[in-house]
Amino acid sequence: MKTKNDINGLLLLDKPIGLSSNAALQKSKRIFNAKKAGHTGSLDPLATGMLPICFGEATKFTQFLLDADKTYETTAKLGAITDTGDAEGQVIERREINDISLEKIKAVLEKFRGEQSQIPPMYSALKQQGKPLYELARAGISVPREPRKIIIHQLDLVSFSGDELSLVVRCSKGTYIRSLVEDIGFALGCGAHVVVLRRTAVAGFDAGKMVTMENLLAFSEAKQEKELLDALLPVDSLVSYLPSIQLNLENVVSLKKGQCIKNVDTKNYGSELTLVRVYDSESQFIGLAELSLEGFLKPKRLLRDGVRSQIDDLE
Repeated sequence: MKTKNDINGLLLLDKPIGLSSNAALQKSKRIFNAKKAGHTGSLDPLATGMLPICFGEATKFTQFLLDADKTYETTAKLGAITDTGDAEGQVIERREINDISLEKIKAVLEKFRGEQSQIPPMYSALKQQGKPLYELARAGISVPREPRKIIIHQLDLVSFSGDELSLVVRCSKGTYIRSLVEDIGFALGCGAHVVVLRRTAVAGFDAGKMVTMENLLAFSEAKQEKELLDALLPVDSLVSYLPSIQLNLENVVSLKKGQCIKNVDTKNYGSELTLVRVYDSESQFIGLAELSLEGFLKPKRLLRDGVRSQIDDLE
């Protein structure tokens, strides 16, 4: 396996149930023998699915996934309210499930589409005076939380049977599916909590690119380095939706020195200040730069020298 500082890339881990996001991160770091790594958006231990983990230089671009839309599949249990909003908590109230028709469900869901104001749950990692809210909640303390603006881009009913409701949700950053399910339950008049939660997409990445922990462990135990490193997506995949520009060696050197490149052709880059992916003459990703309307290219976030794809290094 490569030295710790040489692991650079993005892992789309299919997080298993029962594992915290931090535990999944630490386990992945050990498998890859990586010194530096971070995940981009926590999943509850109850939740499964896409947990993007950035290694090495990819950590410079984590904010682009933290800010991205996310898609979930969730199942809600109607008629029971828990202290955590999901099946890991204690039931604190039970209500009768009366007059819950398909038409009523569709009417309620319609109210939750679009821009919403959502109050974060007490059982969350948000901090109050430096202390995570979940620590206060476990101590029986509840504090006021400021509502936050979120956007529910998609809220589709998959199935409704008995006391269970299955949904697909595509939402903006900062959305708590537990809170959304609770609010839907209250709007239906019976209460609800999450019993199944799976994240299927983050930004432009879909479920087909995920890798299971079992597969990673198998590659590691069999010392299959190429198969293990093949699980990593390149660093620039985190910002693949941004426009790109290719520079000659002289301009690459100048950019890496922190200098601004002048007289860059802007005709293909829109009418506003644009963030662009920068590549050298060999199509190696250099990092991100800002391109102004006047044709000035200013370094924004660059990779350290010598960073190439993991597969190139193996060949």
